[in-house]
Amino acid sequence: MTAAQEKAPAPEPVLQEDRLDYTPTARSVHLCRLRAVRLVSEWGYPNHVAEVGLLVSELATNALLHGSVRGRLFRVHLILTATALRIEVSDPRGERLPAVRKAQDDDCYGRGLLIVDRLADRWGVEPRTVGKTVFAELALRRRADTTTDR
Repeated sequence: MTAAQEKAPAPEPVLQEDRLDYTPTARSVHLCRLRAVRLVSEWGYPNHVAEVGLLVSELATNALLHGSVRGRLFRVHLILTATALRIEVSDPRGERLPAVRKAQDDDCYGRGLLIVDRLADRWGVEPRTVGKTVFAELALRRRADTTTDR
């Protein structure tokens, strides 16, 4: 059997999912971060809220700065499976692909994807009919038992 004939593994079932469109404003970045952090905690993964909050902020900020078009929204989509949390941020500018770059010490911008690259277990870009989706995935660790025997 050739590589082209091999079947791709079946996708994992989605346990939880959230999708919301935002106006391309700085306030929306704050709002989508708060929503993502709350949902991930409610879904049973409070030990991942810091990573998720930072990843959502960075991806949404990139969509705002580099992917926005007047009158068009950007979308934040969270997908939880048994083994991973996938964060997707879609914007209408498919021709402006993100790339990790080395920011100079005095640069105000340019470190967002470095942060995403360090925090996420996997990230990338997928084209859409209109625009693109930038995603970051976190492999989920089981929640530590917070109860102690006394």
